[in-house]
Amino acid sequence: MNRWGDLSQETADHLNAGSVLDHAEMAVVVTDRFSNLLYWNPFAEKLFGRKSPSRDTPVLSLGILEKDHPLAIDLAKHVLKGGVWEGTFDVRRGDGTIVYVRAQAVPLRHASGSVTGIVIMAREALRSNEREKDRFGLLERIGERLAGSLYVEETLKRVAEMLVPQFADHCFIELMEGDRLVRRVSQHVQGWTPPSGTWKPVGAEIRYPTGHYADTALRRQETILVESFASSGGFPAPSEGSARLCGEIGMTSAIVAPLLVRGETLGLMYLGLSNLTDRRSPHYDAFDRDFVGAIATRVALAIDNALLFEEERHTAESFQKYLLPRALPQLDGLEIAVRYYPAAPLASHGQGIQTQVGGDWYDVIPLSAGRVGIVIGDVEGRGAKAAAIMGQLRAALRAFAQDDKSPADILARLDEWTRIIATPEHDDNGAEVSIPPIVTCQYLVYDAWSRQLSFANAGHAPPLLLVDGQCLELDIEEVGQPLGVRAKGLHADLVYKEETRTLPPGAALLLYTDGLVDRRPGRDGQMASEEETLGVLCEKLAKMSGAEVERIADAATVAVPGEIDDDMAILVVRSSDVDLDVEERTFPAQPIMVGEARRMASEAFSSWNVPEERAELACLLVSEVVTNVVLHAATASIPRRELVVEGPPLPFEESWDMPGFEDEVVGDKEFTLRLRRGEESVWVEVFDQDLRLPRIRSAGENDEGGRGLYLVDQLARRWGSRPTREGKAVWFEIPTRGR
Repeated sequence: MNRWGDLSQETADHLNAGSVLDHAEMAVVVTDRFSNLLYWNPFAEKLFGRKSPSRDTPVLSLGILEKDHPLAIDLAKHVLKGGVWEGTFDVRRGDGTIVYVRAQAVPLRHASGSVTGIVIMAREALRSNEREKDRFGLLERIGERLAGSLYVEETLKRVAEMLVPQFADHCFIELMEGDRLVRRVSQHVQGWTPPSGTWKPVGAEIRYPTGHYADTALRRQETILVESFASSGGFPAPSEGSARLCGEIGMTSAIVAPLLVRGETLGLMYLGLSNLTDRRSPHYDAFDRDFVGAIATRVALAIDNALLFEEERHTAESFQKYLLPRALPQLDGLEIAVRYYPAAPLASHGQGIQTQVGGDWYDVIPLSAGRVGIVIGDVEGRGAKAAAIMGQLRAALRAFAQDDKSPADILARLDEWTRIIATPEHDDNGAEVSIPPIVTCQYLVYDAWSRQLSFANAGHAPPLLLVDGQCLELDIEEVGQPLGVRAKGLHADLVYKEETRTLPPGAALLLYTDGLVDRRPGRDGQMASEEETLGVLCEKLAKMSGAEVERIADAATVAVPGEIDDDMAILVVRSSDVDLDVEERTFPAQPIMVGEARRMASEAFSSWNVPEERAELACLLVSEVVTNVVLHAATASIPRRELVVEGPPLPFEESWDMPGFEDEVVGDKEFTLRLRRGEESVWVEVFDQDLRLPRIRSAGENDEGGRGLYLVDQLARRWGSRPTREGKAVWFEIPTRGR
């Protein structure tokens, strides 16, 4: 008889070194100093879910998730210095499932004492005798992963991936939506899905019957454990199909935990075990119940944070949405596409979703006679303050634009307004100082009939011109200072200059804010310069110069690599490749010319197939406006003329009392009638040299005149006047379709 401890020959053979490693239920992995695999045992193949790799394969190829690569590198550095390392990795197995691996690493030493490699001993977390230690480690990892989740769906997905199949065969998460409990997650072991008509799918309302353990968990607001369904005595099932499926797959145990936060029940988390997997213990116990309760607390906090984040994001996006144009006008001779993308939130800086709101804006403003104002701007900084300033500037610019003054004048007024809205602050001495926001802006006025583009720039990036397969920056000679930084005593007229260009037929302009070219560095950590990113952008857009504006806008948003670091606004406009209908003629400012102007209008409207009723109405208003111009031409002030006199200066009386001078000036007065046809309207403009802008008079009952502009105001869709370099223009619009 053998003494205690004596081994049979068969057992002794089984315990040789190679056999021990082959049969040990622990993964053993050996690497060299460069973390290349030298050996791993059969259990490592089972744990990592991968076939035996070849020698010199990097240890990271075992499926360690990318986020844990820095941890693996630290492990190697520490052990190669002679230390011992212990920790947990997230590993994606060959079948796609994620397991948590508890590993201990020790140095592999040569007989000489030098470290020649690393020995790693690993096991699946929660399957060791140190269950409590492993689970608390897993709980910490779950908290870390959930802390980085900002969206509800992403949070729920992460929870399910962490628990199935690591801790459960089935995971349901249901959230309260008002008084309804709605299933949001239905996760099961790899390769299995519940048949139709059994367990409710995602999106379905869930109603647990009274007496069901999930209903008990919800009512009592405590975690409920069903250790064994076989010995529980049974529970009422939500449906016959549900009860039948539980029997077919052999449900063995379940835990249901309410998701509670701030005294409010957000929903339920259900975890179950079944015979679909082969586990050492197919039943949960009291320790598992407490563990799931701790997980549910963290999950509830993560879901609550995600819900608050989404609510805040909705508020921020609504705020931004209503500050920007809600719809773009339909304009003749111009195609328009816009894009706006908020910046990624600076959560790492504790600023949250509000940092997605920014000061970038665009606008398209209908002006007189079919002309259009185009705006792109950027308020420095991000957050609600930048967005609020942007909203005020956009509203002010729209108001200023209605005066139909030059782009340089508009920017000058906007610069003054930027100073007015500056928030007062206090310096070191307590004195109140006003620091205007820094704003870049570009305002353009485009006339689709002449294709003339007038613009002024306040420190903004020039637009990109796309034409004939080329993409170039629009040539701008005068780039003024940003709004709000003009030095005191320097008049705005000296800062903002108007320039004019003529767009080629079919040419496109892309206006953008700096968020388009300023991107966060990519995975390689390299950050390209603005010139390089602009070059990449132009190279890709040049290939699409003839594409639709919507496609150009889409291409521009993805042309520059990297994540959007700042909010970004893009506006793409394209001029018509065909000429729009226009008629123009200049007449002497004489009463007899009223009939000639009306005849010209009638012939033009007839050739354009304007409906007869609309044409007659337009001709009537042409008569009224032209008559008003002719009548006021006779009483207009004599414009100053520069007299060029050769020889000695004339006496004062002779220079101003020249016989016939006044008659000559009056006789030179004239007006210009311009008619334009659009898709749904016709525009009439009358130009003269009188600087006085017209206004509606209140005519008395016995007055013979004074009602012309009143008729225009009542019968035209829109009308107005604007100053020109030579005098003024009076215009009105008559719709050709509907009212």
